Amino acid sequence: MAEAHQAVAFSFSITHEGWDVNFDREVLHLVWQSGVRSWKKRFARFKNNIKCGVYPAPLQSLWAIVGLFTGMHFSKLGIIPKVVNKVILHIPWYHHGPRPTVAWEVAGCALLGMGSWLSIIFTVRYSLKMLLMYKGWMFEQRGRGSRISYSTKLWMVAVKVLSSGGRPMLYSFQGSLPRLPLPTVHDTMCRYLRSIRPLCDDERYSRMEKLVAEFEKGIAKKLQRYLVLKSWWSTNYVSDWWEEYVYLRGRSPLMVNSNFYGIDAILMYPTHVQAARAATLIHGCLQFRRLIERQELEPILIQGLVPLCSWQYERMFNTTRVPGDETDRIVHYNDSNHIVVYHRGRYFKVPIYYQRRILRPCEIEIQIKKILEDTSPPAPGEEKLAALTAGERTHWSKTRKEFFFKGTNRQSLDAIERAAFVVALDDIPYEYDEKDPSKLDKFGHILLHGKGYDRWFDKSFTLCVGSNGRIGFNAEHSCYTNDGHTKGTPEFTPPAPVRLQWDLKPSCITAIETSLQVANGLLNDVDLRILVHDAYGKGFMKSCRTSPDAYIQMALQLAYYRDAGKFNLTYEASMTRLFREGRTETVRPCTVESSAWVMSMMNPKSTASERIALLQKACEVHQTGYQHAMCGKGIDRHLFCLYVVSKYLEVDSAFLKEVLSEPWRLSTSQTPHGQTSKMDLKKYPRCISAGGGFGPVADDGYGVSYIIAGEDMLFFHITSKVSSPETDSSRFAERICTALSDMKSLVEEWKKQQKK
Repeated sequence: MAEAHQAVAFSFSITHEGWDVNFDREVLHLVWQSGVRSWKKRFARFKNNIKCGVYPAPLQSLWAIVGLFTGMHFSKLGIIPKVVNKVILHIPWYHHGPRPTVAWEVAGCALLGMGSWLSIIFTVRYSLKMLLMYKGWMFEQRGRGSRISYSTKLWMVAVKVLSSGGRPMLYSFQGSLPRLPLPTVHDTMCRYLRSIRPLCDDERYSRMEKLVAEFEKGIAKKLQRYLVLKSWWSTNYVSDWWEEYVYLRGRSPLMVNSNFYGIDAILMYPTHVQAARAATLIHGCLQFRRLIERQELEPILIQGLVPLCSWQYERMFNTTRVPGDETDRIVHYNDSNHIVVYHRGRYFKVPIYYQRRILRPCEIEIQIKKILEDTSPPAPGEEKLAALTAGERTHWSKTRKEFFFKGTNRQSLDAIERAAFVVALDDIPYEYDEKDPSKLDKFGHILLHGKGYDRWFDKSFTLCVGSNGRIGFNAEHSCYTNDGHTKGTPEFTPPAPVRLQWDLKPSCITAIETSLQVANGLLNDVDLRILVHDAYGKGFMKSCRTSPDAYIQMALQLAYYRDAGKFNLTYEASMTRLFREGRTETVRPCTVESSAWVMSMMNPKSTASERIALLQKACEVHQTGYQHAMCGKGIDRHLFCLYVVSKYLEVDSAFLKEVLSEPWRLSTSQTPHGQTSKMDLKKYPRCISAGGGFGPVADDGYGVSYIIAGEDMLFFHITSKVSSPETDSSRFAERICTALSDMKSLVEEWKKQQKK
C-alpha cells in the first residue's frame, strides 16, 4: 500500500494533545501546479475562442479602427464627430458625471469603433457562410483537360479573399460553416426507390412504391415539419440524435460491434524496444493534444480552400464513455495530467507533467521501464477488470453502481476515466511478414479485441504497444539512438508510476467473469483477414479516368456477387464535415448502373467496350452519389431522423419500420490519410499506415475497410462471423483479388483495342 500513501497530500487526527496535521509538501506543490496549469488553460481557451469568433480579422484590427475613428473625431473629419457625440449621449453614466471631458469623447470613439469593427466582422463571416453553402465546385471535373466554370472561379476568389485573415486556428471556421441542409421528402423517396431497384424483383419493388406513396402523402408531411423546426433551431439536425440513438443507447458490447482499430506503418520499423516506442508514441499524442488545446492545429481545407468541421477534435482526449442502464453518456474533462498504463494485469497511473512541462520521450521511457520491470502480481480480479467495458452495457452499468461508487474502487476508476488516454503494453509481439499473411491477420485481431479484457473500451482510444515495439497506429516522428532507445538526456528523475488499488469482492469478480464470457463469445466469432494488394493501386485507377474510391467499390460489388450469387444492400460511409457538427452519411454503392456492369462481367458474351462503358457509367453514378451525400443530399440520415420523430409522436410507419430494419450485409469504409500537414507522405512514403478495420454489421455479412496506401498498394481489412455459413473472410479476400485482377485485364484489353 506504499503507492496509496504517496497519493495522500495531507491527513489529520485528533489526540488528547489537540490537532495533529501531517501533509506532503511535494504532493501539495503538484496540486498547486495542476491548478495553475488549469487556470492558464482556461484563460488561453477564452482568448482563443475570441480569436476564432472574430476570424478572419486579427484582434489588432480593433485598435486600428478605434485609433482611426479617434483621429478622425479630434481632427473633425467627415461625420465621425457627429456620430461620436450621439454615441456619448447614449452612454448610461454620461448624464451623471462631468459633461465636457476628453475621456467621454475617447469612450465614444472606442464604442463606435468597436461597433463598426464587429459589424464588419459579422458581415464578412456571414458572407463567407453564404459562399460555403455553394457546392457546385464539387461536381466539376478536375485534372488535365478539365475546365472550371467562371462562376466557380469567381466563387473561389471570393472565398479566398474573405478567409485570408492570416493563419487560421483549429476552430476559426466553425462559425462560418453552414448548417446541414434538410432534403425534401419527395427527393429522398425518389433516391431511395432508385437505390433499391437492383435489389428487388418487380413484385417487391411495386410493393415498395406503394409504401413510399402512402408514406409521402400521409404521415411524412407532419414528420417533416418537425424536422424543419429542428433544422432551424439546432446546429445540425442529425448529429445529436445519431450519437444518442445509434451509439449511446445501444446495449450491445462496444468491442467488435462499435469500436474500430488502426495498424502501425508496417513498412517501417524504427525500434524493437517496447519502452522506447511507447514513450515516443505517448509524447507524440501529448504534443498533438496540446496543439488541439491551443487550437494551433490547422483545420483541414479541401483543395486548400474549403474548411471541414473540427468539432470532433474536442473529445479526442480526456474523454470516456460512462455506461447507463438505458443509455450511456460521453464525459469530457477539460484537463488531465496523467495517463493510465495496463501491463500484465496491473493498472498504473503515470504523471505526464513535471516542473511545469510535458515529460520528454527519454523521461517517459524511464517510467515505462519501471512498469515493465515491476513484478508485483495483479490484485484479485484486476487482470480481467476491463472485460466489464467489453460486455453488455446494462450489466456494466449495474456492476459499476454496486461496486465502483465509492472508496478505493471509485478512486481508481476515476483515475482511468479522467486519464488523457490509456496505454496497453502487451507481452506478445505484433508481427508482419509478407510471406506469412496470417501474422498480419493476428495483428488485426490483437488490436480489434485483444484478449477481451486488456483494452479499456470505454476510453476514446487505447494505444497498444507490442513487445517488439510495433504499435496500434503511427502517431509520432521522434528519433531513436542506435540501440533503439529514445534520444536525449533526462533533466530529472520523472515521477514514478503509481499502482492503482482495487478492492474487488467475489461477487464483483463474478460480474467480471460474466462480461468476459460475452466478450469471448464475440472475439472467438470474428473471422478477420487483412489483404495486402500490391499488384497496382490508385496510379492505375486514375489512368482509367475514374475515382479510385468508385473503382474499388465496383470491385467490391463484383466480388460480393461472385461470393453470394446476388446483390445486397451495401453501406459506404462518407463524411458531412462540410457542415457544422457534420458526421457521416451513407452512400449506397449497389446501384442500377453498378449491377448492370457486374452482370456484364458475368456474361461471357459481353465485349470489352460494352463492359468499359458500363464501368465508367457506374463509377460516374457512384461518384455523384458520394458527392450528394457529402452535400447533405443523402438518403439514410434523413430517413433515420423521420423515424426518430415518429417514435417521439408515437406514430407507426410501415415504410420506415421496414427500411430501417434492412440489414447492411456489405458494410464498407475508406480510411483517409494525409489529412494533416504534420506528416509529408510524399517525402516519407513508408510512413503510411496499413489502415484499420471494424467488425461486421450483419451476422451474415462482411465488414470491409480499405485504405489506398500510395500509388501501388491497397489494404483491405475484411471481417465476418465464424458462425455464419454464408460468409468466409479469406474467400472474400480472394474474390476481391480476382475482381481487381479482372478489372485491370479488362482495361488493358480495351486500351489495346483502342490503339488498333
